[in-house]
Amino acid sequence: MNDKKIRTRFAPSPTGYMHVGGLRTALYAYLIAKKDNGTFILRIEDTDKARYVEGATEVIIKTLKDAGLIYDEGPDVGGPCGPYVQSERQHIYRPYAEELCAKGAAYYCFCGVKHDEPNGLSKESVTAEIASAKAPAGSEATAETDDPCRSLSYEDSRRRAMAGEPHVIRMKSPREGETTVVDTVFGEVTTPNKTLDDMILLKSDGMPTYNFANVIDDHLMGITHVLRGSEYISSAPKYNLLYEAFGWEIPEYITVSPVMRDAQHKLSKRNGDPTYDDLINQGFIPKAVLNYIALLGWSPGGERELFTLDELIEVFDVSGISKAPAIFDIAKLCHFSGEYIRNMPSDDFAEIAKPYIRSVVKNESISASAIAGILQTRCEKLCDIPEKIDFFENLPDYDTELFVHQKSKTDKTIALDMLKAAKDTFETLSDWTKDSVHDIMVSLAERLGVKNATLMWPVRIATAGRTVTPGGAVEVCWILGRDETLRRIELAIAKLTKTG
Repeated sequence: MNDKKIRTRFAPSPTGYMHVGGLRTALYAYLIAKKDNGTFILRIEDTDKARYVEGATEVIIKTLKDAGLIYDEGPDVGGPCGPYVQSERQHIYRPYAEELCAKGAAYYCFCGVKHDEPNGLSKESVTAEIASAKAPAGSEATAETDDPCRSLSYEDSRRRAMAGEPHVIRMKSPREGETTVVDTVFGEVTTPNKTLDDMILLKSDGMPTYNFANVIDDHLMGITHVLRGSEYISSAPKYNLLYEAFGWEIPEYITVSPVMRDAQHKLSKRNGDPTYDDLINQGFIPKAVLNYIALLGWSPGGERELFTLDELIEVFDVSGISKAPAIFDIAKLCHFSGEYIRNMPSDDFAEIAKPYIRSVVKNESISASAIAGILQTRCEKLCDIPEKIDFFENLPDYDTELFVHQKSKTDKTIALDMLKAAKDTFETLSDWTKDSVHDIMVSLAERLGVKNATLMWPVRIATAGRTVTPGGAVEVCWILGRDETLRRIELAIAKLTKTG
């Protein structure tokens, strides 16, 4: 790490929802900055108008704040290096591109450029004449295959540009030597300069390309550490050439490998893979999602996996970032979410679970807090709640075969006897609490000379209509209340009597 004050940034394009890989990049940038009391910046890179999605910037801002990644500078909070939206910085870039032209590190290109392209974008290729002259794909650039505008004199090309002739500005990549990029994760990556193309820096509509604006903004905002995906490794030599042409210090590059659905496929919304919003809407706990994402391609060492955001700041070190792609495992995320739910204060869980509970249990006489209490140790994500508890609102139509249970030593005849005894006993119980329900059922089983399960199983089936419930017969009866419990037991007695 550099000795100077660390400044990192998350610079997404507003092209849709926040993807898992994007949030991981933001998280790592945040952790690197905060570990050394540095500055974390949000910058919106919206120069590609063709891919811009209305409202995406607001989604990015909301996601970062919901995840707890509070940025120190950004579009909605301001800061000394604003504006923090690239389209609002358009006036900044042309002078830098023209400076490179004057230095011979870039040139004005007039080949096939038109102002009437869709969205004002220039063509990213040169004329058919140049295309036909180029060597096969993957071959080295040579003087014979170069853009002819590259050899124009600076004075002549500038005169034509200033006269209003449509043009782009391209980087003049050197044809000799090589460029070595030093990356914290991937080490040294050396590229022969003769293989680099003359990428466009400024489009014909005056907007910068992503790569050019990225370098200018990182320098002007004092970014010391650049977090990026591995797909940008091929662009890194061009970044370095730009930094060197300007005489600017190159930031520390930290490259992270992609997040994959499986060994062959990257996560993709188009293929149905979840975004961050999807995961939250599916009921995963946000803190659990962030914790799990932190471990996608990074290891803190040791066996521990669960960390709060503050603890991640304390333990995070870039040396733990892996070169290997990370596989997104939804089952592992479920485990994390379940652990977070179990470790929550009960009041906090009851608060976040209540909307899910009330979505199916409309009866206000049934306590949502009581239901939350029996769910907390039996729930991995919040969207699982409705299907686990809908029987509290309406008793499902069940088959009397459910009363037959070998382990509990019950059949239909025994179940009928147990339910009749339970009905008579519950009718005498005026103080209806969880403890009183438990005690009277245990006492009844003892009087009947049966194991607790022989009594509890038929009562569970009668009151829930299910073999699996959050909580057992005691909890179900307590939450339903005396009257509803008796009503359901009477229905079960009638069912068994009719079929028996």
